[in-house]
Amino acid sequence: MAGFGANCRLGAVLFFSAWITLAALNRLVRPAPNGCQMTYMYPTYIPIHAPNNVSSDRYGLFLYHEGWKEIDFAERVRKLDGVPVLFIPGNGGSYKQVRSFAAESSRAYQNGPLEPSFYREPSSAFELEDSSLPSQYGRILDWFTIDLEGEHSAMDGRILEEHTEYVVYAIHRILDQYKESHLARSKDDVRSTGNLPSSVMLVGHSMGGFVARAALVHPGLRKSAVETILTLSSPHQYPPVALQPSLGHFFSHVNEEWRNGYKKGVSHTSSPKLSNVVVVSISGGIHDYQIRSRLAALDGIVPSTHGFMVGSSSVKNVWLSMEHQSILWCNQLAVQVAHTLLSMIDPVDRQPFLSSQKRVFVFAKMLQSVVPQSLSWMNHVSGSQSSNFLASDTKEAGELQRNDTLFCPPSVLWTSDGLEKDLHIQSNLVTVLAMDGRRRWLDIKKLGSNGRGHFVFVTNLAPCSGVRIHLWPEKHRSSIENEVPASKRIVEVTSKMVQIPAGPAPKQVEPGSQTEQPPPSAFLLLSPEDMNGYNFMTISVASRQMISGRPPPAASMAVGQFFNPVEGTSALSVGRIVHSSYSPEEIFLKEDHPMALTLSFSVSLGLLPVLFSLKTTGCGIKNIGDQIEADKNNLCKLRCFPPVALAWDSVSGIHIIPNIYSETVVVDSSPATWDSHQGAEKTTVLVRLTRIAHTKSVFALRLVLQLADSFCCTHPRFLVS
Repeated sequence: MAGFGANCRLGAVLFFSAWITLAALNRLVRPAPNGCQMTYMYPTYIPIHAPNNVSSDRYGLFLYHEGWKEIDFAERVRKLDGVPVLFIPGNGGSYKQVRSFAAESSRAYQNGPLEPSFYREPSSAFELEDSSLPSQYGRILDWFTIDLEGEHSAMDGRILEEHTEYVVYAIHRILDQYKESHLARSKDDVRSTGNLPSSVMLVGHSMGGFVARAALVHPGLRKSAVETILTLSSPHQYPPVALQPSLGHFFSHVNEEWRNGYKKGVSHTSSPKLSNVVVVSISGGIHDYQIRSRLAALDGIVPSTHGFMVGSSSVKNVWLSMEHQSILWCNQLAVQVAHTLLSMIDPVDRQPFLSSQKRVFVFAKMLQSVVPQSLSWMNHVSGSQSSNFLASDTKEAGELQRNDTLFCPPSVLWTSDGLEKDLHIQSNLVTVLAMDGRRRWLDIKKLGSNGRGHFVFVTNLAPCSGVRIHLWPEKHRSSIENEVPASKRIVEVTSKMVQIPAGPAPKQVEPGSQTEQPPPSAFLLLSPEDMNGYNFMTISVASRQMISGRPPPAASMAVGQFFNPVEGTSALSVGRIVHSSYSPEEIFLKEDHPMALTLSFSVSLGLLPVLFSLKTTGCGIKNIGDQIEADKNNLCKLRCFPPVALAWDSVSGIHIIPNIYSETVVVDSSPATWDSHQGAEKTTVLVRLTRIAHTKSVFALRLVLQLADSFCCTHPRFLVS
């Protein structure tokens, strides 16, 4: 019997191990729903031939052309007059993978910059002088790409070295080709539209991003031939799979050269070798199982003044995590990258900005969200360190701050005469259910008493055109700055509102019907320091007659509240966390609950993501007869915003989940690695909920068979961070 029992235990262990393995493989093989839209193009690849005295039969260099018409290759090369960008494919990649970014760059140049609403961020973010958005881009991008025969560069360091050498050759060949094309046009008396380029911007995918960095420290590269690098899902810290010792040695050598490249030498007259080089790394986030965000980080390699890493789920106008290959064709990212690179061109000399400071700022302004900056008071709770360049407190970032104008654009005209009778709010909760054209007054000292010194405002109205918020030293009828005495100036904080992806609108059962509130699209957080010295706040809502251009949402809503962030804080011990793995932990919130709820986990949830669900148990509606639960829930949804989750981590940044009711919240960092930061040992969940509903918050640990890591998630009836 003893032998039979041992065999049973062994069989059970083998069965459990096999089940774990199969479940993990199923998770890895199953496509992840990332929400990416496909990119379409009309590609043509024009070969760039090598000079007669150079032999480069193994690899190839091509120029991308977008368009369905047949063209003369020689004539197209002869007309080269843009800013050169070289795409470097990754492990087993194809030179044709350039097509999405090149096609969107061509469309972006022809159509011009995105409308201002796509760039709207709090004006308290760091600004540069003369950093206004251009009305049109200065020069088109000429995309080149190299054919590396689909070699698996992630397997051997020697292959990486060969790719690096060819990239150096390709950079020189591209710059020489511009000179040849310029000379050919000069002979035919054809005038060029700009100066000859002196550098090439590099865009690398996967191992191609590391090859791009390796090319910069190659001894054969011309000085200042490359000053800007953008990498996509590229490993920078160490190889993802070091199958050969040569691979690890090559990574170590290149990274050491980069560290030394930013150090000042003995001579104070000469600048560091890489002092003008900017690098930005975009990681795929939680859906990229090949290159984790920790691998794509630039910490310890590139100083924060010259580059940063941002997760694709944190990129403005993208907000999506994506797989290792889909990052190459995801239209939301391709469009944002195209406009980012075009914004890098100085409209005066029509070349990339010479100042590395300006180039880093453009990258940060176009790619990074300022949500972490707006949630800066979270840092006191979570103890995490922000990786957001614009939100950093470094001396270098501080040098970028030039102005702090919070007023709405002059093109948005509002007058107090266009508003109806003022409303005076007597509760710490203010709700707007229609575009009624009224101004609501809130007494900051009165409503913000008893420790409720923080203010949160969530809405689906457009900032500036749909709603405006001002701080007043005292009550005054006019909202026009010039009509108010200088000593009693009001301050507009509307432009501090942060826009978030609204998610899909709720489906309508029939035309004109409304089954639930549309999701929120912006939020504002004000701390006591922001409101210090002011006694009143006004929330002015436009009427539908005042809106021009894009129509307002069919159902308008806004909710604001003065609250105390200390209230609603719940510390979850190890025992409660372990208990929740088999019995979900439930937290009931009454109707008068604060909109901010903080859940502090005593251990890191990095390896065990949290399945977080939110259920409304009541919203002030009394039961009528035999009213069924479904009807009651529909009525509550009509009165409340759908929840939105913002999962924040110091490594991967913001991961936003709109319309979340029950979902596993995961971010991509590495709390289980030996070099983890101290702040990753704990996890804080910040939940913001509307206060017009009874709410039941349920969470449980759920085993997810993937390398998930520490995260902070917020889940609101408005907003989950």
